[in-house]
Amino acid sequence: MPHGDMGESRMKLLAISDTYIPAEFMVQGFASLKRQGVEVEVRRWEHPTLVALQEANLLIEKGGPEAVPLPPEVTDRVEDFDIVAVQFTPLDRKFIESAKRLKVIAVLRGGTENVDVACATERGIAVMNTPGRNARAVAECALGLILSEVRNLARAHACLKAGDWRRSFPNSDAIPELNEKTVGLVGFGAVARLLAGYLAALGSRVIAYDPYFQGDPGGVQMVDLSTLLRESDVVSIHARLTEENYHLIGERELGWMKPTAVLVNTARSGLVDEQALVRALATRRIMGAALDVFDVEPLPVDHPLLQLDNVTLTPHLAGSSIDAFRNSPKLMAAHLERMLRGERDLPIVNGIRPSL
Repeated sequence: MPHGDMGESRMKLLAISDTYIPAEFMVQGFASLKRQGVEVEVRRWEHPTLVALQEANLLIEKGGPEAVPLPPEVTDRVEDFDIVAVQFTPLDRKFIESAKRLKVIAVLRGGTENVDVACATERGIAVMNTPGRNARAVAECALGLILSEVRNLARAHACLKAGDWRRSFPNSDAIPELNEKTVGLVGFGAVARLLAGYLAALGSRVIAYDPYFQGDPGGVQMVDLSTLLRESDVVSIHARLTEENYHLIGERELGWMKPTAVLVNTARSGLVDEQALVRALATRRIMGAALDVFDVEPLPVDHPLLQLDNVTLTPHLAGSSIDAFRNSPKLMAAHLERMLRGERDLPIVNGIRPSL
C-alpha cells in the first residue's frame, strides 16, 4: 500500500515458492493473512530436481544473492508489493531497489544468505527470518546419525544389500549404548536443546559448549570446548557458521577427542576442517563420524570420505522434513500478523522496525 494509507489499496505480499516449499504450501501457510486484509500472490522459482535447487543454494551461499539470476516471471512488477516472502530465492540489490513499496522481506528459514541484507537496511526495509523452523527435523536426524554410526546401522544395511552377512566393523570392540555415555553439543541453540532432551531420555550425560548462550540450560552442563572434546563419547555440531568459528574443529581439536569417540555434523561443513577429519578417521585417531554436510556438494565420487569404512554419510537432508517445510509459511504468517498488530517481539535480523 502507499506508505501508511490503507484506504488507497490493499497491502500485498509476494510469496516465491521453490521445490522444497511448493506453491500450495505458500497458499495454505499465508491464508490467515488474507483475513487481515493482505492480498497474497504466489510465484514459482522452478528447478527440475532437488539437486538442482541445492546446487543453486550452494552458489548463493558462496557468492551471495547475485550469484543466481531470477527469471523475469519471478521479478515482474515487484514494485507492487509491500512484503516479499522467500525461502531460498535470491533477492539481490537490483530486486530490492526495484521493489519501491517493499517494507518487509520475510525469509522462511534461519539463514538470510540469499538476501542482500545490507541493501535492505540502507532502504529501511526490515528483514525477518524464521528461527528454529526446522530445528526438530535436524535434531531427530542428528539422533538418527549418532545411532547409525555407533551401532553400524547404515553399514550393516549396505552389507546385507550386497549379500554380506557382516557383524564385524571398525568399532566392533567398542560398540556403546548411549545410556550413561557423555554426548557433547557444540552450540546450544534450538536444535541442540531439542537433541539434549532426546539424549536425556536415553540416559546420556549431556554437556554443551556455546559462548553466546544465555539462560537456563536445564540439566545440561555448560563447559569449554577443550573439556567437551576431551570428555565426550559423541560430539555433535550445532553452531552457526561465522567468520570467527570457521574450522572450529581442526587438527588440534580432533586430537583432544577420545580414540573411541565419534563426530557428528548436521550444521555447516565449514565448522570442521574436512581434510583434518579425513586424516583422523583414516588413521583411527577417532572411531568414526556421521556427516550430513560437506565442503563440496554434491559430494564428488572420488572424495576420500567415500573410501573410509568408519563414516556414515547423508546428502544434506537433516532439515528436509515435510513438516518443517509445510510449517515454515505458517510460522512466518504468525510473525507477520503480530507485526500488523504492532507487537515488537519479532525475529528481525537487521534492526529495522517495519513501518506497516
